[in-house]
Amino acid sequence: LFLRFLDEREEREAQEADVIGRRHEESIPEPYRWRDWAAPDGVKRHLLQHGTGQSAFEFLEADLLPYLHALGSNGGTPRQRLISQILSSVTQTRVDTERNFFDVVDLVHEIRQESVSDQHLFPLSGAYEGLLLSMGEKNNDGGQFFTPREVVRAMVQVVDPQLGETVFDPCCGTGGFLAQTYEHMRGQLPSETTGEALESLSGETFYGCEKDNTVYPIALANLVLHGIDEPHILHGNTLTGSEDYSGLYEGAPDQFDVILTNPPFGGKEGVDAQQNFDYPTSSTQVLFLQTVIDGLRKGGRAGLVVDEGLLFRTSENAFVDTKRKLLDECDLYCVVSLAPGVFTSAGSGVKSNLLFFNKGERTERTWYYELKPADRERFIKSTPLTLAHFDEFFQLLPERADSERSWTVTREEIEANGYDLKAVNPHRPDDSDKRTPEELLDEIEAHGRELESALKELRAALGE
Repeated sequence: LFLRFLDEREEREAQEADVIGRRHEESIPEPYRWRDWAAPDGVKRHLLQHGTGQSAFEFLEADLLPYLHALGSNGGTPRQRLISQILSSVTQTRVDTERNFFDVVDLVHEIRQESVSDQHLFPLSGAYEGLLLSMGEKNNDGGQFFTPREVVRAMVQVVDPQLGETVFDPCCGTGGFLAQTYEHMRGQLPSETTGEALESLSGETFYGCEKDNTVYPIALANLVLHGIDEPHILHGNTLTGSEDYSGLYEGAPDQFDVILTNPPFGGKEGVDAQQNFDYPTSSTQVLFLQTVIDGLRKGGRAGLVVDEGLLFRTSENAFVDTKRKLLDECDLYCVVSLAPGVFTSAGSGVKSNLLFFNKGERTERTWYYELKPADRERFIKSTPLTLAHFDEFFQLLPERADSERSWTVTREEIEANGYDLKAVNPHRPDDSDKRTPEELLDEIEAHGRELESALKELRAALGE
């Protein structure tokens, strides 16, 4: 799919360059272009299927893939380096016969960009995200790479990245935050936008990091097919500073205007990562929160997904110190408490929250909003979260207004609670158990006497 759409794009670019008399240099030359070896009327395709020389699989595995892998070396163009990285993990075909392989290729060839509805995700994105959802269902780890699309859209809308700003995701997964931010920022361009303006948006805006060997090339392909021709994605570990490939990340700034991210839930880090931080801990999320705070420029804005544990844990110094750092260096102006089930479709049942903060001013007041489904509704696969569930939130956010689902907590209250940031709605009826331990023990004892009496009656009845 990636090579098919890339070839279609390069054909279109060549036609546009010809119209204005500009030279166009192809990223992939003959006979390695899709139109040569995969298209039904391709010259190389004809030779592979009907010639007496090299077989199709020999060409693919001995010529095509090694050539594409080497594209990024020896001073290749940014797009060539992307192609090389995207296909770096593909080393062989996994179809049993050449006839079946070309049957699949012919089906892919029929798909054209113009045939895809704007209402749907790009085919490659949808295909890979579907696979990740399946991974989550089987291994309960899909949430590490996939954030529900409606959560991403809502977060981008709140943070509202603007043209000219840099955007970073330190654990970008398949690139969902960056792709959605590109759509948001592209919508700000005037209708008469020039190609240079689009190139600037695509090539000077988006930065990320992903350590997973399988997901990294998926992220690149996803972003390229969304329109980001030069995603500056580092293949490495943000927390340890280790790098597998940094060729696309050269020249990246140390700090950014906008950071949007969803760190892995429940991750654990070793000493090699912890030693890079002021407040060391094995908790991946706590280290990523420190990373985000330090990675923002003064005046920068962030949106962050965290699980409930990060907010309420006060028993470990690193948790408390990191939250104090957040409140001292940033204005944590909003916390959205998501109802259980929001991440179920991504393979994770962990209760999660959204943090929104701006760097440069300390927190004095934090506005909370409790996002819940309608009465008698639950967030499950058959009734997932939609953007409409955020309607009231967006209505109340500008004024930080109080409601049955929203309230404000002062800095003093947070400090008095030992930096416990968990959302506890004061408007919700208090149905907690108020009995003392002594009362509970008395009740247990009373139930025990009732049970003992009942057993005596049963034994007596059986004896008769």
